[in-house]
Amino acid sequence: MTTIKTSCPVCGDVELTPAQMRLVVCSRADWSFYAFACSTCHDEIRKPADEEVIALLVAGGVVAEHWAIPAEALEEHDGAVITYDDVLDFALGLDRIDLLAAMIVPRVEA
Repeated sequence: MTTIKTSCPVCGDVELTPAQMRLVVCSRADWSFYAFACSTCHDEIRKPADEEVIALLVAGGVVAEHWAIPAEALEEHDGAVITYDDVLDFALGLDRIDLLAAMIVPRVEA
């Protein structure tokens, strides 16, 4: 069985099996990471994974999860941030949608 050696910032070196590791390969390379639960302190440890680390972990038997970030999440946004009051005004405005639609639709008289 393959043993993967890594380190916990609290406990030091730990040895894990591929099943104890989680590898997430992101469409944006600098967001890829691997994670594991330390067998000593039980903290979840998350570390960045570059191409070399990804190749080593996959070669060691760790199954990679692929994560594609939607393009909308990477867009730059300008303008003011939406506030709680903006959301509340929108929700209250939804109650008036039927009235607005009734005013827009032309009346048909027989």
